[in-house]
Amino acid sequence: MYPPLSENYPQKPPPSAPPTQSYHQPHIVPAPPPLQIPHYITGFPAHYVAPQPLNVTWSSSLCACCSDVPNCCLTCWCPCITFGQIAEIIDKGNTPCEVHGALYALIQALTCCGCMYSCSYRTKMRSQYGLHESPCNDCLVHFFCESCALCQEYRELKHRGFDISIGWQGNIERQNYGVQMPPMAPTGMDR
Repeated sequence: MYPPLSENYPQKPPPSAPPTQSYHQPHIVPAPPPLQIPHYITGFPAHYVAPQPLNVTWSSSLCACCSDVPNCCLTCWCPCITFGQIAEIIDKGNTPCEVHGALYALIQALTCCGCMYSCSYRTKMRSQYGLHESPCNDCLVHFFCESCALCQEYRELKHRGFDISIGWQGNIERQNYGVQMPPMAPTGMDR
């Protein structure tokens, strides 16, 4: 039926004994080459390296609530307002402040777990700005120090140039007003 293997195929030489190693020289295994994903899958050239998120520290500490006393008092007595303002900025105006604040107040009134809703926005904010997760996990920060966490997020957005009281649209208009308006000539210098 079938010819014997030795007639049609060359036989492999017998395996040789592995080289002996001394205990003084460690055996170094070369690292495998980096995985190359074709550009037609990723959409980027092979030499493209994705940017790594920065690990930026917060502009103020978690316990620096008294550095902005009016916001500290408002957050202590009515955290839904502060949270609504923060969430509108983080969502880039997709949902208004009032909706976020009302949803937070409703969750807090029904389940006493408004912190679970607000901690998700702390995570979004950290990913947008590359902020370090400190002093611990976002959910733990909001669960144990809800008011302090909201005050810290408010101060961070304020530090980054946002006027939180005017909302996302107001900040965009304020930014565009400075860019789009031509300089006005002083009065009395008209031709």
